[in-house]
Amino acid sequence: MPTGLIICLDKPHPYLPDQLSKAGYEVRAAYTEPFESLREDLQRATGLILRSRFTLDRAFLDACPNLRFIARMGIGLEHVDVAYAESRGIAVLNSPEGSRDTVAEQTMGMMLGLLNHINKAHQEIQQGIWDRKSNQSFELRHRTVGIIGYGNIGSAVAQRLSGFGCRVIAYDKFKRGFGNHKVEEVSLAQLQREADIVTVHIPYDADNHYFIDEKLLTGFAKPFYLLNTARGLILDTAALVRQLQSGKVLGAALDVLEYEEQAFNVLELSTLPAPFQYLRQAPNVILTPHTAGLSHEVMEAHAKVLVAKIEELPI
Repeated sequence: MPTGLIICLDKPHPYLPDQLSKAGYEVRAAYTEPFESLREDLQRATGLILRSRFTLDRAFLDACPNLRFIARMGIGLEHVDVAYAESRGIAVLNSPEGSRDTVAEQTMGMMLGLLNHINKAHQEIQQGIWDRKSNQSFELRHRTVGIIGYGNIGSAVAQRLSGFGCRVIAYDKFKRGFGNHKVEEVSLAQLQREADIVTVHIPYDADNHYFIDEKLLTGFAKPFYLLNTARGLILDTAALVRQLQSGKVLGAALDVLEYEEQAFNVLELSTLPAPFQYLRQAPNVILTPHTAGLSHEVMEAHAKVLVAKIEELPI
């Protein structure tokens, strides 16, 4: 039976500490404690469970000489020095499988919202405007949807799109041979030539900073709709605004912003830069506060995924 101390730096679903305790671990809750008060326990910690409260850089990891694993409740690992952890033999786990359904569902909702002008029509009715003509919809089944990033969430989006009768194409920098009856594997250049709607599902790292930039946006052959439920820093917001103004981007739906802090919060919205102020007023833009992966069910899903992965680690 495994033994050792696991420190939960952020509050998990109860399933996670319950199962790890049953497996033989000592589990300590440290949901609000600062780093300094944790130093002594970090010395003997076997594992860390977190979401986004701390940056696990080299200095933090050096305070954990007995650490065997880091378990991130969620997808992004941008606040963990993964290379240094792995050089120390520390397993770095995350749980993208836990978010796949909730993010895919919100992506579909945003996509349908853009094509059916739901946000715009709702706001107009609130203002006493009944305008049917300018809110005439576009049917999804006649569109080609391009998915950038065909991992857990990208494939879940493709699965849901298969019921709408539209053509689905996907590009993934790292995967090959994933095409099937639901999705056609294509190059990025082909996706730019053929997509009417683009939805982005790639992780953030230094190589992906502003992956969606001016050059990529202007490289699309047709005007298109853009959705980003991945990470804010993947998208150059100012470039998006320019392409919305030019008509190259017909509309956008963003659950993430490049202005977010590590804990997915932002400063007072009125203080954010001009590109955001344009987006918040644009009738063809849908914005949500990084909630695509925040369903009522998702924390239990993350917990179950991580417990399974921790149990698979060599003792």
